[in-house]
Amino acid sequence: MSRRSLLRGTVAAGTTLLAAGCGVPAAYVEEGARAGRDLSARDRTLDFANWPLYIDTDDEDPRKRPTLDAFREKTGIAVRYTEEINDNDEFFGKISPSLMNHQRTGRDLIVISDWMAARFVRLGWVQEMDRAAQPNVAKNLAPQLRTPAFDPGRLHTVPWQSGITGIAYNRRRLGRELRSTRELWADDLRGKVTLLSGLDESLSLLLQGDGVDVTRWTADDFHAVCERIEGLVRRKHIRRFTGNDYIKDLSTGDVLACQAYSGDVIQLQADNPDIEFVVPEEGGELWAESLMIPNLAQHKSNAEKLVDHYYRPEVAAELAAWVNYVCPVPAAQNVLADSGDEELVALAEDPLIFPDADMRSRLAIMRDIRSDERQGFAKKWNAIVGL
Repeated sequence: MSRRSLLRGTVAAGTTLLAAGCGVPAAYVEEGARAGRDLSARDRTLDFANWPLYIDTDDEDPRKRPTLDAFREKTGIAVRYTEEINDNDEFFGKISPSLMNHQRTGRDLIVISDWMAARFVRLGWVQEMDRAAQPNVAKNLAPQLRTPAFDPGRLHTVPWQSGITGIAYNRRRLGRELRSTRELWADDLRGKVTLLSGLDESLSLLLQGDGVDVTRWTADDFHAVCERIEGLVRRKHIRRFTGNDYIKDLSTGDVLACQAYSGDVIQLQADNPDIEFVVPEEGGELWAESLMIPNLAQHKSNAEKLVDHYYRPEVAAELAAWVNYVCPVPAAQNVLADSGDEELVALAEDPLIFPDADMRSRLAIMRDIRSDERQGFAKKWNAIVGL
């Protein structure tokens, strides 16, 4: 199971949890009220909350995490690492009462999807990082991930891992190649296509299939996509909407083509070489899940050091070799390529971990759904999906 398989993005929950724009008093925190007393100098620890299966582990002892152990040995900083994030909205609900009431969360570093990170940034719930203390981030972060619309300059967030939403299909069973999102609607795929159920996960690829620039899409673009998908549902062209259970459907042959995440497909291909992944000619979504330091964190400096540790190419390479998502540190590719290990060299050549220039030219980061849009858009999308 991949980490991404746990990401379900339950949009229905998110529409009631967002403080701004849903009838709940705004909980914005001004910049000057975000910092807490930093105990890093005398307390050489930090608390790091992440998703399950999203960090390297020792082959013989899964309780050991080599890249974290190396950080402790290098800096003397011990990391209390918890795998407590199973869903973006659920975690938002878990820590938002503390943040909106100007209380500590008990966490110094968290990882959430960028569409959710956008909410934290808008609400002023995370602190700006000191890039002067993070030379590896400044030097090695992939250019395409540096300037998301919700966090210009990446001042409050740093990608942990990245990935691509594209199309997976069974080439042998289908009997031809797929190169376009439009081809999903071909007659011979009727009843054999699935789409992702989450609005934030599904929307970008569908907009791109309509030729929309997803960095500046509009409400009219959204409604046009909904009209198209409603028609396909009525004609029973779309088999169903899924979380990551599309993996089983694709493996059994019940589905021939589907929206999919790049990291999942790498694992599917290990068991079934007939599975292909394509970034459509109209484009695919480049997404990230990012590290953030919540307000009033007590070990901010220690957390900044850990973030920078993971942007050392050799550390990023070690993590990428284990999690198999798009590595946000392009320089890690050369580390793997020069390793002399056949399997690691193969990973360095995998465009789903290190996209080549052609693939990157077709990738875009969708602007996030604003708080004033989310409730109405989610209601309409959920009605189509059946949530």
